[in-house]
Amino acid sequence: QVELIESGGGLVQAGGSLRLSCAVSGRPLKNYSVGWFRQAPGKEREFVAGISWGGTSTYYADFVEGRFAISRDNAKKTVWLQMINLKPEDTAVYYCAADERLVADATRGAYWGQGTQVIVSS
Repeated sequence: QVELIESGGGLVQAGGSLRLSCAVSGRPLKNYSVGWFRQAPGKEREFVAGISWGGTSTYYADFVEGRFAISRDNAKKTVWLQMINLKPEDTAVYYCAADERLVADATRGAYWGQGTQVIVSS
């Protein structure tokens, strides 16, 4: 059983930054590709970013536009999402998800965290 716990969300002004963390336990993190997803009120959940098992490959949704960076440290069992230049439209609950398969789009994600709220004020 893999457990994921997100943290780092909060309220930030437009143009500000946040770093989300995803702590993984239960199984070695190196066995999993991990992605970040988000769901805004009234909208479907969407893929934000993904990272391969060793961290050598990363994938981003088009709307990220170079503002977010996903990274991981398997020894620390943690995956991060660094977000800069945040916009009000980035407001959502952010989830991390792990999968034995590559998480590079919205079709993947076998294990999910409970989410962390990000609110960007204008």
